[in-house]
Amino acid sequence: MSIIVENITKLYKAQKALNSVSFTVNENEIVGFLGPNGAGKSTMMKIITCYIPPTDGKVKVCGFDIHDQSLEVRKHIGYLPEHNPLYLDMYVKEFLAFVGGLYKVQNIEKRVKEMIDLTGLQIEQNKKIGALSKGYRQRVGLAQAMIHDPKVLIMDEPTTGLDPNQLEEIRGLIKKLGKEKTVMLSTHIMQEVEAVCDRVIIINHGEIVANDSTQNLKQQKANQIIQVEFDGAIDIKLLEKITGVQQVKKLEGNSYRIIASEEKDIRKDVFNVAVQNNIGVLTLNKEEQKMEDVFKELTKRS
Repeated sequence: MSIIVENITKLYKAQKALNSVSFTVNENEIVGFLGPNGAGKSTMMKIITCYIPPTDGKVKVCGFDIHDQSLEVRKHIGYLPEHNPLYLDMYVKEFLAFVGGLYKVQNIEKRVKEMIDLTGLQIEQNKKIGALSKGYRQRVGLAQAMIHDPKVLIMDEPTTGLDPNQLEEIRGLIKKLGKEKTVMLSTHIMQEVEAVCDRVIIINHGEIVANDSTQNLKQQKANQIIQVEFDGAIDIKLLEKITGVQQVKKLEGNSYRIIASEEKDIRKDVFNVAVQNNIGVLTLNKEEQKMEDVFKELTKRS
């Protein structure tokens, strides 16, 4: 295991930010660490990276304990925090060389060039960081997190401020890195989770509420979502009476969105109700459960 978290609790005076949290992250695995604002994500990441100590519990990174071997832990981790701290008066190449020097990176000029090429900073490499757009500053943050070739990457909102083209490039980079490094990332973008993550850990109110692959979570927490369009008006109460139906919402015209339990496919029942009332069905589609819906259900319920 690259990361082992055992019963971590963090108190800020009377407030419990984390409550006996435990999980593991395997080698060469990309794990999404999700949760609403204030759930404890950033606190957990700061504990793993030795920025703050836990109140109770243990964490090991690549076999090193955060209490007794914090310097070894930091050598093996690359960290991109949510609020990316950069020296704005330094040039991009100068800053990366500076960070590489702190880690005693060998052949620093070659390594800086590799990071610039990897993160797409070529056209901005001779600019001051303060003159860069938010998206390019984020790339500089990614480059500094990887400059010492760590085995573990911890990234808090790594795609903040990127445009759609940059998003695609950075997601591709994260997937590539996941083949040879352990990656743990926090994000609010559910499409990003489904695109790059092997597994998802969801935290809410300082406790783990889910830990599984995106596909399994979508299947376990699924509701049916049916979108149907009739060729005439229908009494919404007729749809609400169908067994398993939880909610019916009228859309534009004679279109409806029906949410039902997954126990039984209700499409045949919807069609039969229409036929019995001499109403034609123009379209009848079953939507795929989205990770966003799973996230909402888990964090609301908890």
